Amino acid sequence: MPPEPAPACGQPFLCPLNQVRTGACVRIKQLAAAPEVTHRLRELGFCEEQKIRLLSRQANVICQVCNARLGLSSQLAEFILVEPVPSPVEVTELDPAKASR
Repeated sequence: MPPEPAPACGQPFLCPLNQVRTGACVRIKQLAAAPEVTHRLRELGFCEEQKIRLLSRQANVICQVCNARLGLSSQLAEFILVEPVPSPVEVTELDPAKASR
């Protein structure tokens, strides 16, 4: 049976940032652009292993990076390869009164 696709981009592993669904949290794994472009992306906060959230995906891609909103062209976002970040498991506090029943 084939592996389940990742919910962030519809593929099981790496995918371009411009294919990630809006609202998804992803981790940058590779910058596949020219060296001068990757240098500038890193200056802006688009570094390998950085977690980002996709806020909007239309003609431009808007991401939350390091508590700032940054916009990129969809063409540039295609060179940023990302992987989905698992959603945190919600932990609820147990009520001691209910736990003893």
